[in-house]
Amino acid sequence: MKVLVINCGSSSLKYQLIDMENEEVLAKGLCERIGIDGKLKHEATGKDKYLVNITLNDHNDAIKAVLDALLDSEHGVIRDMNEIDAVGHRVAHGGDHFDKSALITPNVKEYITKYIELAPLHNPANLTGIEVCEKLMPGVPMVAVFDTAFHQTMPEKAYLYAIPYKYYEKYKVRKYGFHGTSHMYVSQECAKLMNTPIENLKLITCHLGNGGSVTAVQNGVSIDTSMGFTPLDGIAMGTRSGSIDAAAVLYLMKKENLTTDEMDTILNKESGVYGLSGVSSDFRDIEDAEIEGNKRAEVALETFAYRVAKTVGEYVATMNGVDAIVFTAGLGENSGPTRQIICSYLGYLGIELNSYRNSVRGKAVEITTKQSKTKVFVIPTNEELVIARDTRNIVSGVE
Repeated sequence: MKVLVINCGSSSLKYQLIDMENEEVLAKGLCERIGIDGKLKHEATGKDKYLVNITLNDHNDAIKAVLDALLDSEHGVIRDMNEIDAVGHRVAHGGDHFDKSALITPNVKEYITKYIELAPLHNPANLTGIEVCEKLMPGVPMVAVFDTAFHQTMPEKAYLYAIPYKYYEKYKVRKYGFHGTSHMYVSQECAKLMNTPIENLKLITCHLGNGGSVTAVQNGVSIDTSMGFTPLDGIAMGTRSGSIDAAAVLYLMKKENLTTDEMDTILNKESGVYGLSGVSSDFRDIEDAEIEGNKRAEVALETFAYRVAKTVGEYVATMNGVDAIVFTAGLGENSGPTRQIICSYLGYLGIELNSYRNSVRGKAVEITTKQSKTKVFVIPTNEELVIARDTRNIVSGVE
């Protein structure tokens, strides 16, 4: 079975074509600047990389470009569209209705539409990708894989906010959590590396990139996570503030005479390490600025590491212990200094890093010494593979 994985953003589209017989990635790529001008990066196994500027007015154009690239005589990997057996779509928000992936039906699309108000930047693009694929590949089964699904195992004490209960009943205002596909994948891979059933483990997974979240995984299920009603909550991120006193938000709105949309822009696009440093939302740029003596850059990086370590400590208390901590995503997989700073706060866990192993970038490895009382791993995430596996299982009728 060949599964096409589609991940639509507001102005981008990532894709992979995976042969599920051996889970080999046959081709992968990225459409960028959709609705602006357009660029396609395509890479097929055993072939030269393909980069082309192309008009991409919308996601319809982007998906057509992807299919053309997959069919291309020089750069493609399939001869006929019929070789694509199923399509798996990443969907940001499934509310509290979906606790697992689902075969896409009109009813499922109605729910994705319903939750647009909870994920206005992501769900519309996800839905567009689904509808375009349905139009271009009629009859091909499609599956929705929800970022929020893994966290639906959280107990009420973790997901409820201490506000009048009627707002949960009327509007479903609660913690949902995100990056669920990533947290699920790396926790399962960690259990394999430890050669221990995941049902016997207490794990804390740290998905650290431009967006970031930390999750407590106990006995294989999510029991708490740092992101909340939206991806704004939790640790400081590239441009997102993370947790902030709600009264401070109201205070700034009054002082600056800000609308809700203007405040939303500040919190989501002008805050985080970008807002603190004044340099960039890219941690590499901030690290360079720190080396050059930029004090605000130093404070931004310290604040980020402190917030992550504090959240890890919170989840150690939540689970009454931890067996291993996992770092993943762009920053988590590639920045040894960031991992070292975070772990320096966790001495009470008996963590002892191996400096050589901690210099690893993008490889699955334990980075602690044999003497370390708590293990720490770097595990590259692979959300596309999870989406492909779920798609295969659902289409094949495998529970």
